Amino acid sequence: MLRVAQVLKSNGTDGELLLSFFDVAPEDMDLQEPVFIDFDGLPVPFYFESFTPRGTNRALVRLTGVRSLKDADELAGQAVYADYFEEEEEEDLVGWTLCNADGQAVGTVVDYEDIPGNTCLWVERPDGGQVLVPFHEDLILSVEESTQTITLSLPEGILDLD
Repeated sequence: MLRVAQVLKSNGTDGELLLSFFDVAPEDMDLQEPVFIDFDGLPVPFYFESFTPRGTNRALVRLTGVRSLKDADELAGQAVYADYFEEEEEEDLVGWTLCNADGQAVGTVVDYEDIPGNTCLWVERPDGGQVLVPFHEDLILSVEESTQTITLSLPEGILDLD
């Protein structure tokens, strides 16, 4: 998941929130999908009940379960997370070349596994074997659309087939 916004403050007395978005434009948010806010280290899903863009990077929103000024104030300052890649974007990566941090080709992306909170790519190695590789934002070094190449900083041993 990627941090997409931050709750700036409550708005009004009935639980509305003002969000500031980062690398995602408010109009690009999939309003049918949940966003997540951490409570005690665990991501808690919230769905949008209302969403009104305000300028280029802010929006007034109402989230499920946030009904009062007290609820909204409790969320002020919290980071808001969402799935970084939509399913169609992951499917579009099929056929791309996966490289490790030193630039060596590891193989070709043949499928993806949408494990909640841990999207993975199935990669076919040159020897015909397949490995499941985590596709997490912390591991992504580059995504080059022009060459259809993804470069990841892969943990040691993850490519071993044994």
